[in-house]
Amino acid sequence: MSTAAAPAAPSRPAPPGAATRRLWRHARLATFAGAQPWGWIEDGALVIEGARIAWVGADGDLPAGTHAAAEEVDLQGALVTPGLVDAHTHLVYGGDRAGEFEQRLQGASYEEIARAGGGIRSTVAATRAASDDALFAGAARRARALMAEGVTTIEVKSGYGLAEEHEARCLAAARRLARELPVCIRTTSLAAHALPPEYAGRPDEYIDTAVTWLAGQRSRGLVDAVDAFCDTIGFTPAQTERVFAEAKRLGLPVKLHAEQLSDQDGAALAARFGALSCDHLEHLSPRGIAAMKESGTVAMLLPGAFYFLRETKLPPVAALREAGVPMAIATDHNPGSSPALSLVLMLNMACTLFRLTPEEAWRGVTVHAARALGLADRGTLEAGQRADFAVWDAEHPREIAYRFGHNPCRRRVFGGDEDPAVTSIVRP
Repeated sequence: MSTAAAPAAPSRPAPPGAATRRLWRHARLATFAGAQPWGWIEDGALVIEGARIAWVGADGDLPAGTHAAAEEVDLQGALVTPGLVDAHTHLVYGGDRAGEFEQRLQGASYEEIARAGGGIRSTVAATRAASDDALFAGAARRARALMAEGVTTIEVKSGYGLAEEHEARCLAAARRLARELPVCIRTTSLAAHALPPEYAGRPDEYIDTAVTWLAGQRSRGLVDAVDAFCDTIGFTPAQTERVFAEAKRLGLPVKLHAEQLSDQDGAALAARFGALSCDHLEHLSPRGIAAMKESGTVAMLLPGAFYFLRETKLPPVAALREAGVPMAIATDHNPGSSPALSLVLMLNMACTLFRLTPEEAWRGVTVHAARALGLADRGTLEAGQRADFAVWDAEHPREIAYRFGHNPCRRRVFGGDEDPAVTSIVRP
């Protein structure tokens, strides 16, 4: 049984006039870099210069002169990992769907609720009715909950406006998160999420309209990528392809909600467009796996939705592993199918429900999650990477995947700066 690491010693200030440099030392480092399992360094140190990592290695190998020119933090054996990356969320929306949760427990299926006008459409109505400030305030509360567990990068999708004005409002609320909170936000346009009521029975017309919004979103700096929901209650492969073709024309990368409820061959379609990720994948076929391997597309597994919807068909983890397709993990936070706000809990769910190893799960919320967002400057602790990392009340990352129901994150560092909101949390 492991014991919690002692509280970190106070920082030693750098000498007057010294360069902005911080030395975090005497840490157990899970770098997720190199060939060593976990990228493990037992007694390690990090040298941070500004917002970047300047050096990582064994404490005994610190470069000469480091101590004299740095503010020093002795972590006394605490665990340090890269900052977590939640690469699939829907944080911006109005209302909730607790009533539908009750309906499902009384026997209604997710698809039945959606076809009866509930599901995504009910959230669309609440989102359109909410003010800009209300949308931001709700998203900020959710983002802070993730950040308190060591998350430093969050992808936020639109998809609950389903009209040009309201999709732009949702994306603008996500951009505001990055301006007002110490977190990196990547935005994804998901207008092809569901058919809005004003287009009932006219999905092709809606897609033709929705693709025209992308140019404006891009020119206003609101969007980093484009997504679609390709499934029986979403859009067809042909409709999805029209969305992707416009994204490609605009130079925007794509990703796809694929093979969640049925096999629509969406993963193969997305792979043809070089998709960053295909997400959910419970019904993924061997053809889809082969296409994703060829294109380098990340498999985004979402155990929260699998759990909440009481699904029984597992994504083909063994086949993905054998093919060498990188697997990422995310909360999929949304009001209807995964109202989860704990990426740490997703580590445990990925292991218990999907049978990932603890190291696979951890790589799924760090290096592979960063790859699913097209970000090569985070997800590992290496020289040149962003100085985004978390300090944990644990001796090894496997302990964090093993336990659930508590938050072991002690400190959170974003771009080289410590987040006082996380450091000040009182924990048992």
